Amino acid sequence: MKWVEKTAKTVDEAVDLALKELGISRDKAEIVVIDEGSKGILGIIGARPAKVKVIAKQTPEEKIEEFLKSVLANMDVKIDRMDMVRDGEFIKVNLFGKNTFKLIGKDGEVLDALQFLTGVVVNRGVKEEETVRILLDCQNFRKRKEERLRKLALALADKVTRSKKSIKLRPMTPYERRIIHTTLQNHRFVTTYSEGEEPYRKVVITLK
Repeated sequence: MKWVEKTAKTVDEAVDLALKELGISRDKAEIVVIDEGSKGILGIIGARPAKVKVIAKQTPEEKIEEFLKSVLANMDVKIDRMDMVRDGEFIKVNLFGKNTFKLIGKDGEVLDALQFLTGVVVNRGVKEEETVRILLDCQNFRKRKEERLRKLALALADKVTRSKKSIKLRPMTPYERRIIHTTLQNHRFVTTYSEGEEPYRKVVITLK
């Protein structure tokens, strides 16, 4: 996070000096007035300059990088690279390194928790229309998991078609359920719906 403190005769002058040093416009800055200053008596006795602190607002990508680097350092995880891609309202982050297995956990539980916390940090204090959704991956774990879930969905759809009996899957996260629903949304013979309350909500595959 970049910031500077400046003093000048007025708050506006101090802010302008700070913005110039940071190389940003006022809408990209958070301004904290430390001291509004005082003209004193006759502009001399007791005069005090204004003092401000101007902080350069971070982009969501910068917030993500700063937060994750801090968390990874505390977990003693070293990454070789952090790939980030914007996709509409989503920012997809993929971490690569040698001991990143610590970030995944059992069936991605640690990764899910870290993804949630990253989203909270990035969207804290942000206007609703400016919020972003984080998709955090590690060594393409989610991509491989998506492929397994799609294959599972198709296999179970065939089983329901043959047996004429509905199948209820194990409890899944919203992300996992969405993959099952999307994979089978145009299936000729089956349809899907979710039932139950979080975190035990399940997908049901049934005949149309």
